[in-house]
Amino acid sequence: MSVIILFTAVSIAKLLLALALMIVALRIFIGPRAQDRIVALDAAYIIAMLLLVTFGIGSGRTVYFEAALVIGLLGFVSTVALAKFLMRGEVIE
Repeated sequence: MSVIILFTAVSIAKLLLALALMIVALRIFIGPRAQDRIVALDAAYIIAMLLLVTFGIGSGRTVYFEAALVIGLLGFVSTVALAKFLMRGEVIE
């Protein structure tokens, strides 16, 4: 019984996260300002990370969790670099 509930919950979470990722991709492409696009990119990497975690829960493989960790680290660094670029016009001073 609990396996059925877990499978259903993970499947619903995957669908909702995929829908959220599509909405965020729309904001990245039609965002009115660069700041909106950076915030949408930040949300996109978080959603992608959560999607990989749900794949890991569903399959039971640890490689998905490691990939989610790498996406989280690289996403944070890229968001900071893009924000610094928008503020000052250069990343490395």
